[in-house]
Amino acid sequence: MCICTFLCLFFLFIQIDICAHRLLSYSQFNAATFKEEPMYHLHHRATFGFSAENPTGARNGGTPGKDCEKLRPCISIKSGETITLCDVDGPGMITHMWFTGYIGHGFILRIYWDGMEAPSVEAPLSAFFGCAYDENMEDMDGRYPVLNSALLLVAPGRGFNSYFEMPFRSHCRITMENRCDHPCDLFYMISGWKGALPEDIGYFHAAYRQEHPVQKGRSYVVLDGVEGRGRFLGMTLAVGVNGHNTCWVEGEAKMYIDGESRPSMNYTGTEDYFCGSYGFGNDIAIKQYQTYSAPYAGLYAILGDPRAQYNAQKRFMLYRFHVKDEIWFNQSFRMAMDNLGWTGPRYDDYTSTAYWYLDHPASVPFELPAHDEMTMK
Repeated sequence: MCICTFLCLFFLFIQIDICAHRLLSYSQFNAATFKEEPMYHLHHRATFGFSAENPTGARNGGTPGKDCEKLRPCISIKSGETITLCDVDGPGMITHMWFTGYIGHGFILRIYWDGMEAPSVEAPLSAFFGCAYDENMEDMDGRYPVLNSALLLVAPGRGFNSYFEMPFRSHCRITMENRCDHPCDLFYMISGWKGALPEDIGYFHAAYRQEHPVQKGRSYVVLDGVEGRGRFLGMTLAVGVNGHNTCWVEGEAKMYIDGESRPSMNYTGTEDYFCGSYGFGNDIAIKQYQTYSAPYAGLYAILGDPRAQYNAQKRFMLYRFHVKDEIWFNQSFRMAMDNLGWTGPRYDDYTSTAYWYLDHPASVPFELPAHDEMTMK
């Protein structure tokens, strides 16, 4: 073999190895993080959609109505009743959920994976979508609060949208319970696909928690009791300020990974954790709060109206998603936040929903409060 042929073959093998390594790395990266592949990449998947017009999600199962004829745009859920909105075999993935109609804390959203009797997602509908102060339809500027992130969207008039990717192996069941003392209407659309999944998937989980008020001098627990291998995806937070403000955002966010006694992820302040600074603008320059809503973090709404009776105290609605700055754990995960101001510990009202992926379906670690205890305005 001549030296030229040898060199050509040598470099060809190197290029093949590099390409194979890149393809493997790309495949592993997508499997681990559920990143969307190019839109032009065709898959062997079957789309499904559950709605009031197609409650079984079956192909050819939608309305028999004629053009421009609405037959069943929504459902009515009786007081104390639980309705199954989605019941589908896998493997597959939930990719989008949309809800409107009654969107208060009286509706409890639950999701069950792979035949589990206990839900892996359990939260009031409004809090799941980062809108725990569900009785306030306008912010301090008289506008609809709009949460415009990559994973959740609260559109004007309270259109709730979720884009969390929720894979399942064998089965998915989504229910809605009405804990109000009267029937409530629900408009909904739940869509996804059936098809092959990567081997190393994580199951989506979400849990609600509140302290009204936070125990003074004690950290507020966002998430605890999570065991296994997984990824913390983020949280939404609603804060009702009690008493004098004293820069309520001084509290640190702390994450304890794999049984740590001291947090390895230790953010320096509440506004810092939500990617803001200087009291969200209240401590510097123009000295006033300013809302913002970005793909992965935001203080998207400030509520409270000094003109309204008993409605003057400020309420804040925030979110933070660890999409680019991933938070992984191999054994366990815990997160807490201090409720702290310049003058020391505070006693504000904290309400949160935490989101995470786990290597197996598990029940949520917290129990829901009674319906009347969740009233927030």
